[in-house]
Amino acid sequence: IKIGLHNTNYALSKLLDFCILTPYFHGLPYAISVFKSIQEPNQLSWNTMIRGHALSSDPISALNLYVYMISLGLSPNSYTFPFLFKSCAKSKAAQEGKQIHAQILKYGLTVDLHVHTSLISMYAQNGIVEDAHKVFDTSSHRDVVSYTAMITGYASRGNMDKAQKMFDEIPIKDVVSWNAMISGYAEIGRYKEALELFNEMMKMDVKPDESTMATVLSTCTHSGNVELGRQIHSWIDNHGFGSNLKLVNALIDLYSKCGEMERAHGLFEGLQYKDVISWNTLIGGYAYINHHKEALLVFQEMLKLGETPNDVTMLSILPACAHLGAIDIGRWIHVYIDKKLKGIITNTSLQTSLIDMYAKCGNIEAANQVFDTILNKSLSSCNAMIFGFAMHGRADAAFDLLSRMKKDGIEPDDITFVGLLSACSHAGLSDLGRKIFKSMTLDYRIEPKLEHYGCMIDLLGRSGLFKEAEELINSMTMEPDGVIWGSLLKACKIHKNLELGELIAQKLMKIEPKNPGSYVLLSNIYATSARWDDVARVRTLLNDKGLKKVPGCSSIEIDSMVHEFLIGDKFHPQNKEIYKMLEEIDSLLAETGFVSDTSEVLQEMEEELKEGALSYHSEKLAIAFGLISTKPGTKLRIVKNLRVCRNCHEATKLISKIYKREIIARDRSRFHHFKDGMC
Repeated sequence: IKIGLHNTNYALSKLLDFCILTPYFHGLPYAISVFKSIQEPNQLSWNTMIRGHALSSDPISALNLYVYMISLGLSPNSYTFPFLFKSCAKSKAAQEGKQIHAQILKYGLTVDLHVHTSLISMYAQNGIVEDAHKVFDTSSHRDVVSYTAMITGYASRGNMDKAQKMFDEIPIKDVVSWNAMISGYAEIGRYKEALELFNEMMKMDVKPDESTMATVLSTCTHSGNVELGRQIHSWIDNHGFGSNLKLVNALIDLYSKCGEMERAHGLFEGLQYKDVISWNTLIGGYAYINHHKEALLVFQEMLKLGETPNDVTMLSILPACAHLGAIDIGRWIHVYIDKKLKGIITNTSLQTSLIDMYAKCGNIEAANQVFDTILNKSLSSCNAMIFGFAMHGRADAAFDLLSRMKKDGIEPDDITFVGLLSACSHAGLSDLGRKIFKSMTLDYRIEPKLEHYGCMIDLLGRSGLFKEAEELINSMTMEPDGVIWGSLLKACKIHKNLELGELIAQKLMKIEPKNPGSYVLLSNIYATSARWDDVARVRTLLNDKGLKKVPGCSSIEIDSMVHEFLIGDKFHPQNKEIYKMLEEIDSLLAETGFVSDTSEVLQEMEEELKEGALSYHSEKLAIAFGLISTKPGTKLRIVKNLRVCRNCHEATKLISKIYKREIIARDRSRFHHFKDGMC
């Protein structure tokens, strides 16, 4: 402006070009204001602005600008249309794309190579591959770009046979065409073909680019091919891509999903600049291998460093909160979503994750409140709510929701019925369970899967209906798995059915020889019958096979920090205070006349020693810590990885009455709500 160049079309067109194409500048609004100041914009300026709109978050606005240009009596040229077709492809505006197609016929530009190729690409990306092929067939000049556009179109529809045919016809293949084929195979789960094609590409001396490596690394991740992933890692380092953030993020994802978290974390720490994808990948990696506490720690570090999480971050961290029972952090995330991700709260996956988190953290009321705020309820959100009601023993609420689903026209699926049958199992509703199991097939034409049979057999077993459970197993169209036999073995323990328990345990040991659970359950059954020699025999067998019993672990969240305890744990910083509180608890329990149930202690020892062993169960340590760490009257929420034993269950009922506390405990399969001496 100072030297008067603002009146020259050449200088202004260059300024528009800079505003629109400079990365991270986001200069379209400024470009619009500059464009409006031009008295008579030339064709280059119009094309630049159409390009800017096509590249924006509102690509359809490029068409509006084109219509305005035509209304002024100006004619487009061959450079105008590729941007318009790109806009139609991004916006999935097939009808508008056809109208623009008519425009190139009108202006006689069909012979232009760039226009022709962008037209094919527009039809292909809109899924109208037949029309794309018609345009392709009319061209006498078919180059690698037009072939690649066709390949991308067929690949997007999963038709890799036709894509492969087109690929084989290309005289000279470039890296983009190879990428289109590799990506196409990868996206439909044909990872073997994708990696074979990559190896062929390397043999043909076609140099891969960033896009190739990102796709191949993703393919290695999904197929679990960490060995090839390591080779790709070496190639990346040797060819100067070691600082490429996109590729390093892909490597972090590969190593974390393949169980090499130390290497993944090392790559993450080595990054000079970490974007939100880097953080999400590491958090997601820990969550994927069930290292939920580590995922939570990385998330907290992310916040501490001022990084801004997005909806993907929340979808990774909410399940971690759910698993750990970290409701304080879960609540913070909910508030953050409401304040910072307002446009995304309509995301069904986020809403469903919030429902799941609150339900698994023991606050079924909060889960229901989230559910009620959803205007257009989806099947997944309804299923999450049904599962929440089921694990809290609220079978009535689960079936009420089923009725509401029918009124709203939401058709239940096989997952819905797993939740409903689970609700029947937790509530001991065998008649209703039978009815819903039959209705699933007769009324909804849903064939039972292993999960449905598992719920029914668990329900029948818990009700002591062993004969009916065995008849149902014999009627199954598929082989029963370890979960089904395991649920029946647990029922044998509940009802002290030693004879059947021995038979089922033998089956389980054959199906899952490396699962210590069947050995532990059988030894439990022997212990309840005081058959100590058999207990010792099974435990020796367990040790001889190198199997270890999963240790009981309980956690409690205090001031947004999750504290974990193992049986007899003495490593907590407040160890002395915790054990002092345990002594107080045991003393007050004794005053009420409470007598420890020692039938589940798997050792032949003096009763007094057995009682001592029960006092140090992980859930009692967590409760003791909760009592010394919170104000009187505060609700305690405990999460345990195994089933709560009968003794701790009875003791916790009394603890809730003595200390006037509501205690919500989640074990491996259900919730226990302790209040005023009741559960």
